[in-house]
Amino acid sequence: MHRYKELRVWQKAIDLAVEVYRITEKLPKEERYGLISQMNRSAVSIPSNIAKGAGRNLEKDFNNFLGIALGSSFELDTQVIISNRLEYIKQQDFEYLENELEHLQNMITKLKMSLNLQ
Repeated sequence: MHRYKELRVWQKAIDLAVEVYRITEKLPKEERYGLISQMNRSAVSIPSNIAKGAGRNLEKDFNNFLGIALGSSFELDTQVIISNRLEYIKQQDFEYLENELEHLQNMITKLKMSLNLQ
């Protein structure tokens, strides 16, 4: 079992989720049940799945939940792109989220590779 709160990737994912909530507060209210809800759920899913996987006894299970977290990060990336194209988020926020997501995706991928499962 991994101490997920000590994992830098989990900490980074928590920071990203908090920032997504801050940014989605500024989206149009009519998106409350659309993009806002989807983006917030995707953002929360990333650290949640890292934590869930870390709590498992098998590295194979941890790897699986890291894969789910990675999928949620790609889902969030897609929603961020849509929000940007609709001009719902500022360019500065878009660039920040894109950079943070790319960094987080790299971290998750490297952690998955470090599990060295054959």
